[in-house]
Amino acid sequence: MDNDKFSYEETMAHLSSLANEALSLWDLPTDSKARLINVSENETFRVEAPDGFKSILRLHRENYHTEAAIHCEHAWSTALNADGGVKTPDILPGKNGSTIQSATSEALGQKRYLAMFEFVEGSEPDQQDDLTGGFEELGEIAAKTHIHSIAWDRPEPFERLVWDLDTVFGKAATWGNWRDGPNIGAQAREVLEEVEATVIDRLTRYGREADRFGLIHADMRLANLLVTDGETRLIDFDDCGLGWLMYDFAAGISFMEDDPRIPGLKDAWVRGYRSVRPLSQEDENEIPTFVMMRRLALLAWIGSHSEVDIAQELAPTFAPVSEELGRNYLTALA
Repeated sequence: MDNDKFSYEETMAHLSSLANEALSLWDLPTDSKARLINVSENETFRVEAPDGFKSILRLHRENYHTEAAIHCEHAWSTALNADGGVKTPDILPGKNGSTIQSATSEALGQKRYLAMFEFVEGSEPDQQDDLTGGFEELGEIAAKTHIHSIAWDRPEPFERLVWDLDTVFGKAATWGNWRDGPNIGAQAREVLEEVEATVIDRLTRYGREADRFGLIHADMRLANLLVTDGETRLIDFDDCGLGWLMYDFAAGISFMEDDPRIPGLKDAWVRGYRSVRPLSQEDENEIPTFVMMRRLALLAWIGSHSEVDIAQELAPTFAPVSEELGRNYLTALA
């Protein structure tokens, strides 16, 4: 069935029905219910039962990841938890023993993959607080994930997203073309065209050696850290894939790149990173380039995900702020 027949609200209602029907694929307590709590790349549900049971259910976006790619995500998250020194939520297998389940919405004519995660009590760091300690810990966690990913024997075949120049700026970019983002005036486009050309030139010369390009989390924001009783868990590996290691810092400041605290937070992140893994001056010097690469990718994301609340919220100002960030970036390099 053509999904254009349904409004956004109707689509979400059908997906909520699908999520609740799919709960039977897991061995859950009686009367468990799924409630939609977030829509971004996927739909995320909180599952609760009268006996106090809680979990998190992810309903994967249609045609975004294959089953093989989700398997690789689960394999790395599990391995990090087991021997990488990074705490991640357990993934709850269904009745058939698999951590990946599938269900079909007859109303929408869609087959969706689903995964269920343990519910972790805790909260993300508050962006209004002093974030220095949080970013130093982010740097430590990033370094641990990089050490693990470089040495890890990946499943064969291995399939994940790639975050490189082609998938961000190419004709078939994963999130679309940043030029299709909202409110891009002629002046902003001129600046951002120069930014893109500069990013491509610098990263082509920077290269993709194994010590600077590999398997990364790719969405290591404070929102994806859960802190409870002094223990931090890294969650949401949905965007994990192959990319430059320093892209993890750029992803970590997504949507707050213009915050005046960023230079200090970068220093904290680098300090935390170097406490775990060596980081060359060349790697550190290129971090602003990855910030602009990520910013343009997010501009494309906002344009291609206009139905999502955060995209609608950011749409009016994201391009003008990106232009300002781009000017500052180019000036710093001059």
